Amino acid sequence: METVTPETANSLLLNEANRIRLLIKNQKNSQCISQCKAFEEVVDTQMYGLSRQVAFAIQLGIIQPEVGHQILSSLERDLNHLYTEVYEDQKITEGKEV
Repeated sequence: METVTPETANSLLLNEANRIRLLIKNQKNSQCISQCKAFEEVVDTQMYGLSRQVAFAIQLGIIQPEVGHQILSSLERDLNHLYTEVYEDQKITEGKEV
């Protein structure tokens, strides 16, 4: 059985975070993001799954808690930034329609 190094675990977790990030960025359709609960549920499920993977890696002692928290915080920040952009764009668009 192959030993998992902290570098490998960190790389795998970052790849998973980037996959979620890509999922979010590819969904720039503001109508879907602002009105589609299914999209929010998918993102929530993906974030929860990643958080469990991070927690497991921390419990095994493969990564430090700070590293895991940094991965999750960075992804949450990106998600919040996207939602802010979408809602700001939507406010501008709705203002033009009036």
